[in-house]
Amino acid sequence: MFEKVYITSNQMANFVCPKCGRSKRVDVSQYANLGRLVKVRVKCPCGYAYTSLLEKRKKYRRATNLEGSYIRIIDGKEMSRGLMTVTDLSATGMKLHINGRHEFEVGDPLKVEFHLDDTQRSHIRKLVIIRNIDRSKIGAELAPTEAVDKALGFYLFR
Repeated sequence: MFEKVYITSNQMANFVCPKCGRSKRVDVSQYANLGRLVKVRVKCPCGYAYTSLLEKRKKYRRATNLEGSYIRIIDGKEMSRGLMTVTDLSATGMKLHINGRHEFEVGDPLKVEFHLDDTQRSHIRKLVIIRNIDRSKIGAELAPTEAVDKALGFYLFR
């Protein structure tokens, strides 16, 4: 298991030894702009060696498995609809797995609807913009008009 370490806005990362708890801030600017997952091998002064993953995302992402539906909107018209699964969720976006074939393009808006798996089964309805596509996996960002509602905020940080 790897420890995730978040890169701060000033390109620093705080590594904490899982054995002794000693921490060290390190300049990781050489890794910050790489377009791939970065594993870093760290050796603590206590002698313990471990591997950390550098996380470039600004917001915490929560792994999910939430069934829902989408509607693809182009020029104000409904073009297609279908079923999807929200596989991860953050305050600014989500990763979707689309069931079946689709004709999405980067920049397309989608209306997504799903229920959280919290005790209230909170209903979430959001407008998102597609930012990346990898076959049936879609990375989407909340549209600028969307806000994180109370239920989603509590869900992400519980």
